[in-house]
Amino acid sequence: MEMKNVPEFYIGSPVEPVDLRFRDEFVAELWQSLRTGHVVLTAPRRTGKTSVMDHLRDHPMNEFQVVSINVQDLTHPADFFLVLLDAFHDAHPDFLRDRLAAGWGLVNGAFDKVESVGAGGFKLALRGSDPDWRRNWRRHGDTFLAQARATGVRILFIIDEFPDMLLNLSRKDEGLLREFLAWLRTQRQKPSPKRDSIRWLVGGSVNLTGTLDALGMVDLINDLEDVSLPTLTDEDIQTFVADMLSGRSVPFDDDVPRRLVARLGRPIPYFMQIATQNLHRLWKREQRRLASTDVDAVFDEMVVGSAARTQLQHYHSRIRQYYAEPARSIAHALLGQISASEGGLTRATLMQETERTLAGLGEDLPEHERRQLFNRLMFDLENDFYVVEGEGGLYDFASGVLKSWWRKYHA
Repeated sequence: MEMKNVPEFYIGSPVEPVDLRFRDEFVAELWQSLRTGHVVLTAPRRTGKTSVMDHLRDHPMNEFQVVSINVQDLTHPADFFLVLLDAFHDAHPDFLRDRLAAGWGLVNGAFDKVESVGAGGFKLALRGSDPDWRRNWRRHGDTFLAQARATGVRILFIIDEFPDMLLNLSRKDEGLLREFLAWLRTQRQKPSPKRDSIRWLVGGSVNLTGTLDALGMVDLINDLEDVSLPTLTDEDIQTFVADMLSGRSVPFDDDVPRRLVARLGRPIPYFMQIATQNLHRLWKREQRRLASTDVDAVFDEMVVGSAARTQLQHYHSRIRQYYAEPARSIAHALLGQISASEGGLTRATLMQETERTLAGLGEDLPEHERRQLFNRLMFDLENDFYVVEGEGGLYDFASGVLKSWWRKYHA
């Protein structure tokens, strides 16, 4: 019989704030950072970034009113402000109407129309209040933030998947991207962050610094404090596995949690959740004590199973999406070689593979450009959470699951 109040498994969705574990100290540090400045939060896909952001939204501190949006599919600054205002309306409708919209004809006009528009009406009503939103985004953005500051209320804007929006915008209009980032930086600087009532927390699963550095625009975010979501410790993972199984009255050998840690490699919580849930399902089918060999069976099945396939494929396809040639082909070549290795490869070996790939592409670059390209690529692969430098200077996959999958399908 299963015990009550055991946390649910979360497969494919952020962890509900009530079930967020092992992040209390980090969340407290984030709130401390937001007291005096703005933050960029970076983390690999499926490691809990959005879960932390949701916790900040649902459990605000320091008297913040929190508005949270995901901008992954946005392609224009005008859409950014429409979505942000719409989210403000959803989260704090009375505050928006009574305080922030005071004397602001654009928003008051949207309130007047929203009933007639129907579902999703506030954003549509906002858009209808000015047919030239795209042309006038700066003016509306200036007014929005001025109105927010005039309330005297502390407001935290959480912007998830911000690098994706910037990449979308760069493909359409690099000039507009620079204009938007410069405008946003100016807004973050006035008044000084310590005296400003507005805070920005931006995040994404693509490294923001690397993204903008490639576009020559990294100076436009250098006022943001760069904070990385810490990885779960081996002790955290073992505690999670033991609690989730014991809480469901599943008997298991003492070495089961340790074996799961060993197979997981860098702890991506999504895969940790899948593996532990599959151990529970195995017990429900066979009704016997679980052993470490069951952990191996679960991981081998996960690498070829459909539950993890979409997430794992994302790591392969994102290189095509975010890395330009020849870095794209080199990245695939290096990761293929690393995945086939037992414990990783040296930097010198990876440089040799880079030289071979460039020769195969017919790229005749001077030596200093080849070296610069390689160093830049290794920096990106580390910051985008593909590889990690271990003992003896060996570079290996950060995630054991990803390495096994890459070896099977892309080596």
